[in-house]
Amino acid sequence: MTPTNPTQPTDPHSEPRREGGRPPRAWATWAMVAAIAAIAVLPIAIGAGDGLDEPFAGADGQGQQAVEDIDPGYEPWFTPIIEVPSTETESGLFALQAAIGSGIVCYYFGVVRTRARMRAEAEGGQPAADTGDADATGGSAASGGDRDGSLPGHG
Repeated sequence: MTPTNPTQPTDPHSEPRREGGRPPRAWATWAMVAAIAAIAVLPIAIGAGDGLDEPFAGADGQGQQAVEDIDPGYEPWFTPIIEVPSTETESGLFALQAAIGSGIVCYYFGVVRTRARMRAEAEGGQPAADTGDADATGGSAASGGDRDGSLPGHG
């Protein structure tokens, strides 16, 4: 029996194949993980922060210190709107800001991808290879609807 999808292997015990027909390379994944770990551990291992009051201070603190070193009488133009009670709270607010920002960026890419798929389907082309959970009739298995979004038997 031949598979219906030519990118799928005929032997169920063989490696899965990607779109281009090549098997995924596990060594590449592990090499990236090792590189990320090295980037995180190397500064600590070589003592990059030794001799400093705050070894890995943020850019805000370093910039403020540089300005004070250059011009000790400098007066800031603005003051912060709120003063956070601790560095933990400041870190938490920064993480929240990063999470909201990444959510907005990911939402944007999702909208762009969905619009491109819908445009391809409207022009009579086939949708992209990654169709998610679409069933054999072209509708979404999760929504129970047809390709045009109507419910079965209602349109």
